[in-house]
Amino acid sequence: QVQLVESGGGSAQAGSSTTLSCAATDDNFNSRSMGWLRQAPGKEREFVAGVQWSGGRTIYADSVKGRFTIYRDNAMKKLYLQMNNLKPEDTAVYYCAASRGSFGSYSAVYDFDCWGQGTQVTVSS
Repeated sequence: QVQLVESGGGSAQAGSSTTLSCAATDDNFNSRSMGWLRQAPGKEREFVAGVQWSGGRTIYADSVKGRFTIYRDNAMKKLYLQMNNLKPEDTAVYYCAASRGSFGSYSAVYDFDCWGQGTQVTVSS
């Protein structure tokens, strides 16, 4: 069973940077694509970024492209999201997510069937 635990959220000023981490308990982590989703108050959960199982390919939502970087450490079974130039509209609960099965797609919310408890990121102007 896949278990995901996020850390690194908190409060930040607009324009600053922070990095989220996710620790995975998953025997198949090295063959599973991963991603970050987020949900703001009153809004639906949305895709933020995804990374291929090998770490060699990534994809981003237009709203974060050029500011966020997703990467993974397969040896440590960890996933990261580096967030630069934060904006108030980035305020949300961020979820680490695992794709369906091995070598799955990783570009939309429906590609992921398991996520952690979430970590709050609040950006003030």
